[in-house]
Amino acid sequence: MTDPEGTTGLTGSSSREVWGRGFASAVALVLTLLFAALVYLVIESNDERDAAALSERQSFETIMAARSIEESIARAEVALGRFIINGDSAPATIYRNERRAAARQVERLQRIVRDNPEQSARATELETVFRDYGGELAVAARLASAGQNFDALARYNSIANSQNGVTVGRILEDIAQSERALLSDRSAARVATNERARLLATLLTLAGIILAIAALILAYTTFSAFRQRSDADQRAQELEDAVAERTAELELLNAELRAEAAEREAAEQKLQQAQKLEAVGQLTGGIAHDFNNMLAVVIGGLDMAKRKIMADPDRASDHIDHALEGANRAATLTRRLLTFARAEPFLPKGVDPVAQIDAMAEILHRAIGEQIAVSIDAEDDIWPIWVDPHQFENAVLNLAVNARDAMDGRGDLSIAIGNRALAAGEVGDIGAGDYVRIAVTDTGSGMDEDTIEHVFEPFFTTKPVGKGTGLGLSQIFGFVRQSGGDIWIDSEVGSGTTVSLFLPRFTGRVVGEDGFKDATDTVGPSQHARTILMVEDDARVRKSTAAALEELGHTVFACASGREALEVLAEQPAIDLLLTDVVMPEMTGPELAETVVARRPDLPVIFVTGYAREAIDGERFADHAILRKPFTVNALAQAVDAAAPAKPVETV
Repeated sequence: MTDPEGTTGLTGSSSREVWGRGFASAVALVLTLLFAALVYLVIESNDERDAAALSERQSFETIMAARSIEESIARAEVALGRFIINGDSAPATIYRNERRAAARQVERLQRIVRDNPEQSARATELETVFRDYGGELAVAARLASAGQNFDALARYNSIANSQNGVTVGRILEDIAQSERALLSDRSAARVATNERARLLATLLTLAGIILAIAALILAYTTFSAFRQRSDADQRAQELEDAVAERTAELELLNAELRAEAAEREAAEQKLQQAQKLEAVGQLTGGIAHDFNNMLAVVIGGLDMAKRKIMADPDRASDHIDHALEGANRAATLTRRLLTFARAEPFLPKGVDPVAQIDAMAEILHRAIGEQIAVSIDAEDDIWPIWVDPHQFENAVLNLAVNARDAMDGRGDLSIAIGNRALAAGEVGDIGAGDYVRIAVTDTGSGMDEDTIEHVFEPFFTTKPVGKGTGLGLSQIFGFVRQSGGDIWIDSEVGSGTTVSLFLPRFTGRVVGEDGFKDATDTVGPSQHARTILMVEDDARVRKSTAAALEELGHTVFACASGREALEVLAEQPAIDLLLTDVVMPEMTGPELAETVVARRPDLPVIFVTGYAREAIDGERFADHAILRKPFTVNALAQAVDAAAPAKPVETV
């Protein structure tokens, strides 16, 4: 046992430790962010200060450049006048040097003011006017160099009143005046940025001091937290030892409980198996009686046909028809038996629910007895549904039998069929869409809510021992969900029960049972011959199937195994259709089909299956036709015509 006070103390200490760490971390984070923000502001302020100082220096340089240009032009003019008057070469040299210096200063001025559009325009105009003015001075200089001093002097005097000279002076004055105005603003901006930079530097220093103090506090808090953690670890170890001791006790108890549960589960499995065997035995007894009756029709009809085949052929034909009818009924019964045993695969197709239930009327009356009145009520224009027809019949039959047991063999049973457009979540978990509702209603004892909650569980039953296995409703539930629908129960104790199946609407074309013609219709040779590769490991079935195909006018290559079929396919490229059994030694039908389709993707395939457990893997049978054993020649003919492309019969 653990000490509650110790646990509480540990919890409180841990809470304080977590809170202290969180608070210290938050404070450190806030201070760090503030310090980073101050550093950023200081850097930004220094950049602004440097930019203001640079602008101020640019204004000074612009004014100085304008003055230098003005002075160089004045010295060039004076030197040119002296050269014209006395012809001395020294003034000529001064003139040339000053003129070149003025030109360089003009270029420098253009570079300085290039970021100022207004000043840049003035500098460009200055360059043009200065070039024209310099040309005028150059004319006077050339005349003086040629010894034409009087002409040169006259030219020099006219230059003094030149418009270009006046314009150069005016532009330089405009540049200087404009830059002086800018200089005043830039100087004020530099002073302001200097003040701001000093203020931010002071704040940064204070923030650094505060951050250092916070770091010391955080270090102290961390040290205290580590010391508290050490104490908490010691208490946690003590608690862990106590928990380990208690866990060992619980594991020992759990092992004992698991052993008891295993024994109980084994007993339940034995009981469930016994109930299943009992149910299968009861079903087998009833079916064996019907099957013997059908075999009696087949054997008797064939025996009478054999006796009359020569003496009275018409009577012999009638007996053969009766034998075929009995054999077909036996095949149908076998399919229903396979469906009940859950050996049938899920092979859905478009089904007319009204026609399917109407066809079951006779078997429903036989299953539930004559003391129960059965009524089938269908709305007009019922939609087709997409289900496995045999499992659909089995579901309706199971509901009818359950209703019979709930009414103790006496009462009213109604089956209502109607179209329903459902919203999402309106019934169970199915999505929005069109559904057909098949509602089976009885006047029996009804069920309470607890029973309804467990009614779909496997082996759950309210019937006495020996009267049911508890598998019926669970099978129906699985079938409905597999079909994309849902099941709903409305019941009240003493007021009967309604079980509603909601099955999705099918918008395609509905065909009859397997799409086969009536067994009594005789089909002649096919209008289109095919070359068929037929694979069947049973020699008798292989022989009879090959004979039937040849009777229909087809060319048949009969093989006993998949390997033999592949050899024939390699030698006979004109094969139009593969007709193969499913379960065969060495290579199964699906394995053979996969190999063949890989070589011939356009080759149609028909699977022939007698025991439906072969077709459980639905994906391997996708996009291929299935012909169920036993089948008639008519059914075989129609399956071949539907699966293989037509090829005209060659005439000789």
